[in-house]
Amino acid sequence: MPKLNDLSRSLTALELDSTLIAVIEMSLSNWLVAGIVPGIERQPLKKVGTDEQELLKLLYRWRDEATKAGHTVKRVAVAFEAGRDGFWLARWLRARDIEAYVIHPTSVAVSREHRRAKTDRLDTELLKRAFTGWLRGEPQHCQMAGIPTLSEEDARRPNRERENLICERTRIINRMKACLVRFGIRNFKPTLRKAPELLMRLHTPEGVPLAPNTMAEMRRDLARLRFVMDQIKEIENARLQWLEHAPEEKPLAMVRLLARVIGVGIETADMLVQEVLSRNMRDRRAIARYAGITGSPDESGRKRREKGLAKAGNARGSCR
Repeated sequence: MPKLNDLSRSLTALELDSTLIAVIEMSLSNWLVAGIVPGIERQPLKKVGTDEQELLKLLYRWRDEATKAGHTVKRVAVAFEAGRDGFWLARWLRARDIEAYVIHPTSVAVSREHRRAKTDRLDTELLKRAFTGWLRGEPQHCQMAGIPTLSEEDARRPNRERENLICERTRIINRMKACLVRFGIRNFKPTLRKAPELLMRLHTPEGVPLAPNTMAEMRRDLARLRFVMDQIKEIENARLQWLEHAPEEKPLAMVRLLARVIGVGIETADMLVQEVLSRNMRDRRAIARYAGITGSPDESGRKRREKGLAKAGNARGSCR
């Protein structure tokens, strides 16, 4: 029996005569909205601008058309695929008494033809079939993503920003070392605080200083590296202040509890709490799927083998 937080199927009975169903194929320039309106044989398809108010007017217009056809709409269900736009539209629609869901894009079955036709109109047809099956309570049609609150999304930003800055720091360091290796210099450490002074005294094995353009490039890279490192330090100090002065709320208590484990620091503990442990997972299997540590069996006929971990989830949750 499915649990209350089970997003694999809808737990509300679907009444097609009183339910307005709409799916949205989103892009940067416009939204293509397809609907199933009670009492109307045709299935409307309308392209609107990237404006939530225009979308709301369209849904209300379709609701009025259903009323004129003799069907009172008691439920409006809207779905779109997870992507660049995030979850803000789902929260905005739910605040206006409209059921909004976000579909995992990889959970929608598509044709495996080598050159299959793919247009926004065809994508909306796939989404309508998958979403309608999900609303009927049938499993394996599609999977829904949990919609986080604005505060939950904001709490994940420091960890993700720090992760991007760490990658940027590594990229700058590798580029500087690769540039110096071309001149035979291998023992320079850009992360030292005295790196600018040491840079001015560098000489190649030929006994000559660095060329002027190369020296100017290295100075700019050092300034960029110092700026990135200062931002990383700022994020880490802000996290420590939050741990010291924030009230005893659940995420904070979980971070402090995890940090007591030997080998788990504040950064790892905070990342695990914000990315995995603070989410409302259905069961242990859902946690494993989210972290991408489930198996990937390959069985056909007499062939029985295991291809290893799926690695299809959130890489941060499994510390990959």
